[in-house]
Amino acid sequence: MKVAIAGGTGMVGRRLSKLLLEKGHEVIILTRGEQQVKNNIHYVQWLNDDSTPELFMENTDAFVNLAGVSLNEGRWTDEQKQKILSSRIESTDEVIRILQNLMDKPKVLINASAVGIYPVSEKAVYTEQAPEKASDFLGNVVVQWEERAMQAQQLGIRTCLTRFGVILEKGEGALPMMVLPYKLGVGGTIGSGRQWLSWIHVEDVARAILFAIENDTLSGPINFTTPNVKRMKQFGQSISHALKRPHWFPVPSIALKIALGEKSMLVLEGQHVLPEKLLNANFEFKFISVEDAIRDLYE
Repeated sequence: MKVAIAGGTGMVGRRLSKLLLEKGHEVIILTRGEQQVKNNIHYVQWLNDDSTPELFMENTDAFVNLAGVSLNEGRWTDEQKQKILSSRIESTDEVIRILQNLMDKPKVLINASAVGIYPVSEKAVYTEQAPEKASDFLGNVVVQWEERAMQAQQLGIRTCLTRFGVILEKGEGALPMMVLPYKLGVGGTIGSGRQWLSWIHVEDVARAILFAIENDTLSGPINFTTPNVKRMKQFGQSISHALKRPHWFPVPSIALKIALGEKSMLVLEGQHVLPEKLLNANFEFKFISVEDAIRDLYE
């Protein structure tokens, strides 16, 4: 199988590339950097003025779009928020342009998305069938992102929108920010502790993407979260147990809002999101327990 990945050098892209190569598949990574072949991966330029990645993508079986500025990068100034939005819209528009120009189109587009599309709630439980859409910054970003990606359906391409929860990876994403206080011996409940944290281990993200590529019954929005959703207090206690560090210093919401600004919503607010489609398709998560996930990443 030949798989093209936009955003293939990021946290999820690297894990996915590794998994695909281990399974014997061919990997193309779209990059703004140098065009080359390295470690059995074909790097093809895109999003440059004169780049024509479609010339290298005929006979591609699947296209995975993970491109976009990280939500964890920098403070959410107006300029940074515009980068978060525009990086996703521009890359997805380019994905659609490439698909339109390919004579032999891939059978499936896997386009990144996020659980931020669901409204913040301490009581609601969201599956892919939930009609509610958040009206805050992240919600608006995800709605526009998904609308752009769904244009691929008009080209006869099965389109999956992978609504990622908080992806657990050592040294990247939101997890290091949550683990650091425990490593320093001052870990504790963040904010009220009642906010939901819908999470997933990065290895399960890569496995679930490959599962979606290979499973023709999956399309539309797909929640990428474990079924074992935790409230923030429980999640912190699980980190404490896994790392054998104390859990006793509460982190007030106001402190995080001062330190992180609007970005603090990533840990102070949340949604209870269940992966109904993956479960119904019999996907088996490798990491259901927070403790097991943390130990795997940090031991």
